[in-house]
Amino acid sequence: MKKVLIPTKLDRAAAGLLTASGRYEVVQEPAADLADMARRHPDAYAMIVRSEKVTADIIDALPALKAIVRAGSGFNTIDTRHARKKGVDVMNTPGANANGVAELVIAMILADARHIVAADASARAGQWEKNLFMGRELAEKTVGIVGLGNVGRLVARRLSGFDARLLGFDPMISAERAREMNVELTDLPALFADSDYVTLHVPENDETRGMVDAALLERMKEGATLINCARAGVVREDDLRRVRATKKLRFLNDVYARDAEGAKTVRDIADIMLPHLGASTIEANSVAARRAAQQLMDFDEKGITAYIVNRDIPEGLDRSYCELANTLARLCRCLVGRSAPLNLIETTFYGTLQPFADWLLVPVIAGIWEDFDRAMDCRAARQYLREMGIDYVNRTVDPEKGYEASITLDLCAAESADTLRRVSVRGTVVESTLMVSRINQFNKLYFEPVGPTVFFMYDDRPGVIGSIGTRLAQGGVNIADIRNPLDPKTNRSLAIMKVSRRVPDELTAEIGREIRAISAFSIVL
Repeated sequence: MKKVLIPTKLDRAAAGLLTASGRYEVVQEPAADLADMARRHPDAYAMIVRSEKVTADIIDALPALKAIVRAGSGFNTIDTRHARKKGVDVMNTPGANANGVAELVIAMILADARHIVAADASARAGQWEKNLFMGRELAEKTVGIVGLGNVGRLVARRLSGFDARLLGFDPMISAERAREMNVELTDLPALFADSDYVTLHVPENDETRGMVDAALLERMKEGATLINCARAGVVREDDLRRVRATKKLRFLNDVYARDAEGAKTVRDIADIMLPHLGASTIEANSVAARRAAQQLMDFDEKGITAYIVNRDIPEGLDRSYCELANTLARLCRCLVGRSAPLNLIETTFYGTLQPFADWLLVPVIAGIWEDFDRAMDCRAARQYLREMGIDYVNRTVDPEKGYEASITLDLCAAESADTLRRVSVRGTVVESTLMVSRINQFNKLYFEPVGPTVFFMYDDRPGVIGSIGTRLAQGGVNIADIRNPLDPKTNRSLAIMKVSRRVPDELTAEIGREIRAISAFSIVL
């Protein structure tokens, strides 16, 4: 019998499933002191937790531990690196709380539109203020959904019964997949300008942190509503405070910089604020519990590793090629357009990399989508692509090309309703150094994709490199290295410049306009 510790108030379904299998002894102690529990059960094989902190000391106190399952998606409370060192696999249950969050969004919209909270307090006080609480209907309104992942898709589905027009922004989802959800894909400025309600469902990362700023908020209709059940850092709070005052915006919030007791900085601007209740449903707790138990059993019985978040690379694969795959994907995504909806991903893994095609797909997907965890496996990556409506092809290797241990990656994106754009890059590793050898028709580049870099593609003519260098210098940016190949067939040049610091997107765009660039972007590789 394998002993499983559950030191939390988790739905009993997990213990029930594990016990019924006849292979596990379950010790569940809600709100237990984890250190004390570990001392009493040093023979524990696995642990299922929620938000408990699983530190290196806890892991060390359990020498027989082989698996930790987080009944939920976030696992930042678990020392995953130390767990890896000790041979402990850490898993999570992504998506288990998605429906609870989606339904909370609908509840908040309706509660605000019909003044449910204030009207309840008024009626309890014996007042009859019907005129004061004149509300709005959701029917025939426009709702903008920023992020069409697990939660965003469910929000769209839940809104389908309200006869609302749905707009969506998610550069990673195909137009066909959006149409299946009855969502019109658009860009962020248009979404904010056209929506009566804007609801946020994106992770907080370098791309999204502070994305909802004054420029977007000022585009909103007067009296429109912003809902944040994603992450606090996605919204620039001071910008919202300023614009809200002039445009009479409504703000409904369920997320904070710190989930704990104490005054919250948004209390003066939030029309409804809740203590992060998105996942706080009986059903979500039950689903997370069942998934945690099932994943542990599948891991033991079937060797399914899809939800392991701290896995290592397989024996025989050089880690640098994982980094190469991830870097090529990030670069290719910028080249095809960060906001262009993808239709197709094609890969070719040459030479000794062929047997590791499945493993290398994961860093490729993580390079294109920051919210995809690199610790997932190929099965999860393929499922992710299916949910996005994006085709994937791993091409058969042509041995006559003679490429040894190199990677070619192609992305195909919708440039317009009738036009597709394809970008292709190839790279390899030379003496432990990542090298990009080709971008589209520009071959034999051999530049090292490390550090802040700017890219400009333009119709070749004299003086362009000088103009770029002058504008960068005016912005306090020094050029450390440059590649500037010419394609004689198209008369196009590509300028790749490694620079002293990251070039702001605004400056990159300005330079691009000045030199009439076909493509211009800045990236830290």
